[in-house]
Amino acid sequence: MTAPIVELIGDTPLIRLKAASDATGCEIFGKAEFLNPGGSVKDRTALGLIRAAEADGSLKPGGVIVEGTAGNTGIGLALVAGALGYKALIVMPRGQSAGKREALVAAGAQIIEVDPAPYSSEHHFVHTSRRIAASLPNAVWANQFDNPANKAFHAATTGREILEQTGGQVDGFICAAGTGGSLAGIAHALRAAKPDVSIGLADPAGGALYSWFTQGELKSEGGSITEGIGVGRITGQLEGLEVDHAYRIEDVDFLPLLFDLIQTEGLSLGGSAGVNIAGAMKLATDLGPGKTIVTLLCDSGARYAGKLFNPDFLRARGLPVPPWTEPDASANLSA
Repeated sequence: MTAPIVELIGDTPLIRLKAASDATGCEIFGKAEFLNPGGSVKDRTALGLIRAAEADGSLKPGGVIVEGTAGNTGIGLALVAGALGYKALIVMPRGQSAGKREALVAAGAQIIEVDPAPYSSEHHFVHTSRRIAASLPNAVWANQFDNPANKAFHAATTGREILEQTGGQVDGFICAAGTGGSLAGIAHALRAAKPDVSIGLADPAGGALYSWFTQGELKSEGGSITEGIGVGRITGQLEGLEVDHAYRIEDVDFLPLLFDLIQTEGLSLGGSAGVNIAGAMKLATDLGPGKTIVTLLCDSGARYAGKLFNPDFLRARGLPVPPWTEPDASANLSA
């Protein structure tokens, strides 16, 4: 009998990242979150938020789940909502990848797009989603950035799975932060079982958390082509979190890693996974050889093809391009 879609969320495998491991002398594993039904780690967030709303009685039969999201959480919410008899209304900022918008539509979500605005503005997509939820009958606001159910679900599932899959022999965990739920929840679970585990943050250029954890102030520098990570405030998920290592990852640092993974390990991943792997390699260098380090492979590269694998887009920004898109690439293929 086919399992309901929600039963397929989680229990993703760990994949040994050969090049990253060989380069650092550590065992670096990526948790294959792109294998979740909706294609990303945010399926877990979606299920956790919905189950919590059911448990506290705020989400009633036939209800509408409203959320402000750049894409992947919305996809997860739409799929889980459909499986459990709800509807999903997603508010997203314009300018996200076409692949994510198309995936939202394909998942059955109703979409409202708004102009990008700073979080301090009432027009920010998160605040807009809150107001819309309050105006609709039988609707709940998922509130992924500040709802404690996000962090709690990652602690109970993702963190627990990492401990089981490594036999408790994990020396470090690192990932980027969008809401911070994955990072904080996994950190909580790992530290409860192994207090000396090292927790790291990989922050893309343009994010403000690197400066927060290294200098005590929220300061954004530069910019990145990544989507959904690089938060500019201390969300509810991140309150009270301490990290042992923080790194700023530039686009020029992670793009070659993504291209190499495709050509040598058969993994096509999104930008956040590239940031995470680059961060894992930096953490491995700091911890020294022989350590076991885990990170998240959040989603696949297919939703970002127009950016990550578009040579014109990349060249216009002075960034590396996929080697196989170079004009003379075909000349290097053997018969």
